[in-house]
Amino acid sequence: MKTKKQKAFLFLKISSVVLLIGIVLLFAFRNTLLNQVIHRIDTKLDRVYQCHLTIEKAEFHGLTNIEFQHVYLVPKQADTLVRIDELKTSINFWKLLVGDIQLGKLEINKGFIQLVKTKNGSNFDAFLRSKKEKIDNTEVNYAKLLNRITSRLLNLIPTDMSVKGFAFRLDDKGNKVVFDFNQLALADKKLNTVIQVTAADFSQQWTLNGFADPRDRKADLQFYNAANDTIKIPYLDKKWNLKTGFKSIHFNLENLAMDSGELHIDGYSSIQNLFVNHAKIASKDVEVQNARFDYHWLVGARTMDLDSTSTLQLNSIKCQPYLSYTNEKDKVYVLKLKIPKMASQDFITSLPTGLFRHFEGMEAQGNFSYALHFEYNNHKPKDIIFESKLNPEGLKITKYGEADLNKINGEFVYRAIDNGILQRPILVGNSNSNYTPLIEISPYLQKCVLTSEDPSFFNHRGFINEAFKQSIAKNIRTKKFSRGASTISMQLIKNVFLTREKTLSRKLEEILLVYILENNHISTKQRMLEVYFNIIEWGPNVYGIGEASQFYFQKRPSELSLNECLFLATIIPKPKGFMYRFDTEHQLKTFAQQQNTFLTKLMLRRKVLIETDTTGSSPITISGPAKLFLKQKTPIAETDSIVNGIEEFEF
Repeated sequence: MKTKKQKAFLFLKISSVVLLIGIVLLFAFRNTLLNQVIHRIDTKLDRVYQCHLTIEKAEFHGLTNIEFQHVYLVPKQADTLVRIDELKTSINFWKLLVGDIQLGKLEINKGFIQLVKTKNGSNFDAFLRSKKEKIDNTEVNYAKLLNRITSRLLNLIPTDMSVKGFAFRLDDKGNKVVFDFNQLALADKKLNTVIQVTAADFSQQWTLNGFADPRDRKADLQFYNAANDTIKIPYLDKKWNLKTGFKSIHFNLENLAMDSGELHIDGYSSIQNLFVNHAKIASKDVEVQNARFDYHWLVGARTMDLDSTSTLQLNSIKCQPYLSYTNEKDKVYVLKLKIPKMASQDFITSLPTGLFRHFEGMEAQGNFSYALHFEYNNHKPKDIIFESKLNPEGLKITKYGEADLNKINGEFVYRAIDNGILQRPILVGNSNSNYTPLIEISPYLQKCVLTSEDPSFFNHRGFINEAFKQSIAKNIRTKKFSRGASTISMQLIKNVFLTREKTLSRKLEEILLVYILENNHISTKQRMLEVYFNIIEWGPNVYGIGEASQFYFQKRPSELSLNECLFLATIIPKPKGFMYRFDTEHQLKTFAQQQNTFLTKLMLRRKVLIETDTTGSSPITISGPAKLFLKQKTPIAETDSIVNGIEEFEF
């Protein structure tokens, strides 16, 4: 009778023999098996992606080395997607036995991948169509899923690689770019790549060099122009009118590993001399000299976090960001950002040039720190958290840039910009006969406009946190920018010192200038409101309340009735479309009357008005030059809603 030890040895011997027989059979029939695998792949590509795979020669050399010649992947009735003249590779045999593919060496000689898009479609359409499979997202473990995906991708990167004469081509309806890999070599964990990039009237040579270890999941790579010049990205300019480029990029991956059920991703990325030019960003090039992102990502079973130990640096500005996404019973989004104490002047000089052109040349004293906390729960949208705190220490503007905020306190010339066209000059001051001091503007109009545009104007410092919360909640809920949170202070800055262009630059400048105006006590609230009433647009080529009261009612601003003030307040969002609020009898249409009623009730509820204020009110009568607009029989578009007219804020 055999002992347990003898049985174990016998089992190992039998297993070894079986494995050896399997290896011998695999070796003997390896080419037959390889061709069968290729046939199955071709059948699936034909069925799922309507593509045909052709390989003129495919054979093993030894047990792990494979050679392919003349490989073609051609979609039906479309341009060739992939062509490879010669491909040699080796596969990790032991990984293959457990179902994983891990490439050892890879050699590619001549070929291309090309993406071609025409007016009739593209040669890659089929690969973009998502499979309609229902996935129970509540069961997905983010850490395990991401770890599995990255493992498979990194296993497909060979430890030794040589690519010559291979190109990536892009043809988007005649917008062509070719990336020729003159050299791509990975040996002894060192990557050396030279790419010739060619487009219409464009040619550059790019270099990607550094350390790369796909098995240990580490990399340290630098991407730059071989001529030590700025890398310019082609294709984007003709596709989206986006011009962008940079001097160099440094990418470092220090750690990518599972630990205690969490996937840790650590490293940093930096970029030098980045420039971006797009009409939606700014009117000229936006430039950043140096930016660096040190990241520590933590991915759990149902969470994704950017740890607070991460840092983001923009020139001399250093931030500590924190991001969190939790998907359990509720979806919770968290964003925190801290700027530790820094000199105000260092902050100003570190701002991207071109993005804050009105700050160029500005000088400041003192220090400040900043903290932002945002949190949103999809099942508790009303409990949204939005806290923005700036803590100044002796902060003082000693010299203004292009936007001299002090001018608001004196007489100045205002010129509106409408659709990019500079309008006639308006003198803001007593030298203008239409200029109206605040004390001579009907209290009803002041109350109506403040209630509809900015109820807490005299109490806030430029921003209303609650309005921001409601705005963010609605924009997230509707998945589009459907509501802003603009205050009178912000509208004033936009009109007097900036332009009406809808760019990221204008919005960012607006926020910073409002803070400076409101928190440095440059002007009084009364003066700000007075200027606001005297510059805003009230109709076609009608600016300021002095012109508006004459244009509509042939009155002075102090003589306006409550109903007339209600009308003027409700047309502020769309002053040029005032005529659509009237019917053919020159009476307010139902929706316009409802707006006035809504605003009146709101003012009564807030005790801005009392019941006697509404006694004896009569319908408004347009008697001024505006009456001529009502005679035009233009199709009436009742698009204004009560809520949009009263409670929405302009971007």
